[in-house]
Amino acid sequence: MTELDYEKGYVFDLMEQGGPTDVREPYFKDAVDEMMRARVLCAKANACMPDDPSYVGYLEELFGRKLDDVRILTPFICDFGNKVKFGKGVFINHSAILSASGGIEFEDGSMAAPGLRIATINHDMNERHAIYTYGKVTVKKNAWIGMNVTICPGVTIGEYAVVAAGAVVTKDVPDYAVVGGVPAKVIRMQDPSEQRE
Repeated sequence: MTELDYEKGYVFDLMEQGGPTDVREPYFKDAVDEMMRARVLCAKANACMPDDPSYVGYLEELFGRKLDDVRILTPFICDFGNKVKFGKGVFINHSAILSASGGIEFEDGSMAAPGLRIATINHDMNERHAIYTYGKVTVKKNAWIGMNVTICPGVTIGEYAVVAAGAVVTKDVPDYAVVGGVPAKVIRMQDPSEQRE
């Protein structure tokens, strides 16, 4: 098929559905263009001194929204700014890497310590250089992600959940759970009545 056989943005529809996508198809050019746009804007933001508030403008361009209710510290890397959504009061500490092609959503009040890693893409076992699948990651309201946590494709972190430092999260985390380890497992449950907004 030629490029004209696909609607512009078709690759993002495929990603939304979980794939697969094939890098050899002409439709994948839109994904390559977005990756380059995102990498350039992240590089510009990361080149600013930390006390220079102009870096926020590059991130606002990256995500296509004002970030007056979201705080992201640099250095910061995201490859698909058009696939990330933020609620209000979100905080992402420095050194986060968001591999966001499958979609990432941070709900209100969610926060992440330094070194967050989120993957939303996976490679086909046999055609790993060309065929990709996707799984959206959702970090729900007031969830707290510890330092150097890795979240794998398709995972939802529940409301008020806490993910301990260094955890690798491979499956959904229930609301109010405290999880840790590799792979992450439930350590205990919090009392919902003790939580504050």
